[in-house]
Amino acid sequence: MLAPRARALSTGIAGAAAVLAVAACTGDSGGDSTDDLDTRMEAARDTLDEAASIDLQLSTDELPDGVEGLLTAVGVGNHEPAFDGVITVKSNAFGTFDAAVVALDGDVYAELPFSAGYAPVDPDRFGAPDPAELLAADGGVSEWLTSATDLSDGGETRDGEQVLRTVTGTLPGESVARLIPSADASADFEAEFRLDDDDQLHGASITGPFYPEGDDVTYDLSAEPSDDDVEITAP
Repeated sequence: MLAPRARALSTGIAGAAAVLAVAACTGDSGGDSTDDLDTRMEAARDTLDEAASIDLQLSTDELPDGVEGLLTAVGVGNHEPAFDGVITVKSNAFGTFDAAVVALDGDVYAELPFSAGYAPVDPDRFGAPDPAELLAADGGVSEWLTSATDLSDGGETRDGEQVLRTVTGTLPGESVARLIPSADASADFEAEFRLDDDDQLHGASITGPFYPEGDDVTYDLSAEPSDDDVEITAP
């Protein structure tokens, strides 16, 4: 039989061993490696690119004083690419207004508040992008997921009961400017992506010089893939 002192020493050693064993099992749970993050981002892009349709929202809370541009774009689209939804634009000439928009085949049609019915428009006139191009499988917002560099694990966050992995990175300005022509193609943009456990994009935030004038702007992106086909035709 062990003496009390020996039993205490034996118990202490056993306890320390147990702690070390637990640490060894859980020590790699603090975050994903860069290779893991690359893989997860590629999977998230594949999910968007393979979707039959996407519910899209791109929005910012505000634009700098004197800047014309897009406040929100909300709608549904596909990879033709085509888009049907509503955009909110801030214009120096017309103030802030909503417009129903259909975009496909490189053409954009808008039902502006100061016109009757849909009419062809040049989105550059209002400092806004062609919303259909946001949904292109080649060069659309899904490409931002695999264009981001210097990926880093930003830890976990919660949206209700859903646990999300935050991935931060740097998005080259040329990738942003392809979709938002007013963006500075020579600048770097800060990007934050939020992925669920199935590596589906839950949301993203992109911050940088989207417009030549004023401070940096942050756009929040939501892109929800669906298996439902949508048919979008010119009005």
